[in-house]
Amino acid sequence: MTFDPIPSRALLEEVSVRVASPGTGAGRALGVAVTATGEVPSGVPLSRDELTEWGFGGKVGETLILPRDGGALVLTGVGDHPSESSLRDAAAAFARAARRDDVLTTDLAFDDGSAQAVVEGILLGRYRYDALKSDPSTVPVREIVLLVDDASAEDARRGADRGLVLARAASLSRDLASTPAGHLTAPDLADIAVWLAGEHGLDIEVFDEAALVEMGCGGLLGVNAGSVVEPRMIVVRYTPATEPRAHLGLVGKGITYDSGGISLKPSNAMHAAMKMDMSGAGAVLAAMTALADLDVPVAVSAYLACTDNMPSGSATKLGDVLTSRSGRTIEVVNTDAEGRLVMADAIALAREDGVDAIVDIATLTGAALAALGMLTAAVIGNDDALLDLVEAAAEKTDEQVWRLPLDRRYRKQLDSDVADIKNLGGEYAGAITAALFLAEWVGDTPWAHLDIAGTMRSESDDAWRTKGATGFGARLLLEIASTFAAAR
Repeated sequence: MTFDPIPSRALLEEVSVRVASPGTGAGRALGVAVTATGEVPSGVPLSRDELTEWGFGGKVGETLILPRDGGALVLTGVGDHPSESSLRDAAAAFARAARRDDVLTTDLAFDDGSAQAVVEGILLGRYRYDALKSDPSTVPVREIVLLVDDASAEDARRGADRGLVLARAASLSRDLASTPAGHLTAPDLADIAVWLAGEHGLDIEVFDEAALVEMGCGGLLGVNAGSVVEPRMIVVRYTPATEPRAHLGLVGKGITYDSGGISLKPSNAMHAAMKMDMSGAGAVLAAMTALADLDVPVAVSAYLACTDNMPSGSATKLGDVLTSRSGRTIEVVNTDAEGRLVMADAIALAREDGVDAIVDIATLTGAALAALGMLTAAVIGNDDALLDLVEAAAEKTDEQVWRLPLDRRYRKQLDSDVADIKNLGGEYAGAITAALFLAEWVGDTPWAHLDIAGTMRSESDDAWRTKGATGFGARLLLEIASTFAAAR
């Protein structure tokens, strides 16, 4: 069996999206939007009371499948006041209800924003990672037909095209995070990045172990010390066709497998999910591949710090002191607080490039998961305007964030007796002290930090999030980049 680490790419490249007038002949599956109250659409052969008897109330995500000539009518609940977010969720429910069909027709969309959300919902709701299955059971979507009034057709077409680009990016991010660590090492990820850069007109530099030694990237090298596989620092650059109005830096944590190092993790479900500890880097790389398609008007540079974190006789030990790219020294008091070590070197490189702002994304702390659960990422930073931009992008994409304070009173928890700083604070406020550690390398550059430890995966199918890796952050970063110029 030939293994493809990004299986969704070929499938999504074959998807076509068509905007047609209502009443156009549909494929086997026809999704019809039904609100929670009010009149039932004319094409539905049941009254409101009869729908209620069948257990269908029109709530967001509810579906009811009815037979019709040539296929099925999939009643899809959209609630009382459909929003882009609820329509994305409803479209995902429709796609899963019609999981055996490859042509999906629906009237859920009505303008550009809703068309984008519906296309995203259908494609993300139907996503499955089956690259390593000998007999994949997923029926890929081949065509999406949006039934839209002629007056809104052009706007819907534009939104649908954007939705397809964003769904491709999120699916790529999911593919990378879902790939087992034995199939996706740091050098493997670098090879994929080189290939993707060539496909999408991006500039790329890959720094191997020898180069990292010369560069003084002691944080990344320290985490890699216990591994038999070399680390990589991957720098990808996008330049718009017109003069860029700003330069945004994206930093991604790329720990391809996190055992905890000498501070070994317990063997539990979370440990088994540590192939996803590179979800930040995966989201950044996926976002970079879509910038040109979206005509993003700013220059974007991405810095992906990639290695696994393994215990061995050569591994970094508790009490060791590492020297980072910036020259600052770090006492390692816990080798499972490794993400911040590799990101310190990546952030230093971003600052050296003179970016106007930095957004980093990382599966960084269990504290963020404990505080906010699996649906909301923590966002922390030093610039209110940039944080406002991130929150607006989160609202648009339904990749939820919640702002935590960069409370510098906790900084003393990171004081070291032998180095400039420790890599771990005290028992409490772990998400904040992790951000305070990163802030030491950010300096006065406007910066936002996304801690996606909770949102990297879903334990079950939930709206547009399918079970497994969610790809959280790819669409969010694209929305941030698309709107960043206006926020300067």
